[in-house]
Amino acid sequence: MKREIAKLCMLGAVLMGASSVMTSCSNDDNNVSPTPVEPVVTRSVKPDYLKAGDKVALISPSYYTPMENIEKTADVLRGWGLEPVIGPNADKVVDGRYGGTVAERVSDIRWALGDPSIKAIICNRGGYGTIQLIEHLTLAELKASPKWLVGFSDISTLHGLLTRAGVMSIHGTMSSFLANGGTDATSTLMRDLLMGQVPRYELPAHKENIEGQASGTLVGGNLCTFAPNLGSQADATAGRDLILFVEEVGESMHNIDRQMRILQMNGVLDRCKGIILGEFTDCGSEFTYESVEAMLHEMLKEYGIPVLCGFPGGHGDVNLPLVMGAPVTIDVRSDGATLQFDIDGTQQQVHTADITATPLPAAARMQLAGKTEW
Repeated sequence: MKREIAKLCMLGAVLMGASSVMTSCSNDDNNVSPTPVEPVVTRSVKPDYLKAGDKVALISPSYYTPMENIEKTADVLRGWGLEPVIGPNADKVVDGRYGGTVAERVSDIRWALGDPSIKAIICNRGGYGTIQLIEHLTLAELKASPKWLVGFSDISTLHGLLTRAGVMSIHGTMSSFLANGGTDATSTLMRDLLMGQVPRYELPAHKENIEGQASGTLVGGNLCTFAPNLGSQADATAGRDLILFVEEVGESMHNIDRQMRILQMNGVLDRCKGIILGEFTDCGSEFTYESVEAMLHEMLKEYGIPVLCGFPGGHGDVNLPLVMGAPVTIDVRSDGATLQFDIDGTQQQVHTADITATPLPAAARMQLAGKTEW
């Protein structure tokens, strides 16, 4: 409906011989819409897949990770046939939480990008802090040496920066979880993707799904991380023809609604061809909605686009990898859904309903997300 109103507004401007873009067109004269702004076009290149012996950097651009966990992750990477290289500042702890000062965290990103022998970057942990790095990095330097960057949660900011720079990245598990051994499906599918086996996800039906097919550029991540980046150079949602991925942990329903309405008011949802709802782990239930997905269904149904619910990505026990900035296609049907990445590589079919994991205590999840004290 909103899109149809916008089209009628523009048609009216043409018929009236308007010489400039109208700023309001509504049956309520008190409602004034912002002047449309030409969205950013994001076309990303895919970094090279890894091969045995390649170096992988381990850095902490957000909250710190104990060196014991980083060393365990290094052992996992060696078991995969890769050569881990720990960032120069990975052992830093600043203000009790950060993995170094802003300058040190930016320095480690530049070190990993600038070393041609390093082929991928795995972030050690999320938490908070990447928003502090946005103005200290340039899109040109991020684009100059395309290589895979892996992480989720607060690392969503870096995914946004890379997508705006035109480089694909991986929303996937980090050292805080890889340190547990790296043999779970979450870890091994991320490893396989780095090596060139691209997942094609088959998902079971979900009662809050909205059926349809759509293709576009995959953007998003942790809602309360990427929504505050609107208008910055890390804002990948400024692009057009989006497939928006959203997940959250430890947030109230009303704050999730608030962040989604911020996206709505800034035109992000109008630029979406489809939406993927990931895990909403340990989130509130203060309203009478059956679930967060049910609440968002009410908001999204007016857009007439497919909505794929229940993708096991985010802060849940299963966190399957996604290629951010990649062209993707979703097909949401009454009997289930499909998510595929339209990039080269060996296709690997993954039935998400078959994947299980040992449950992580809620307190541990909240700690890793930076929402409670260690």
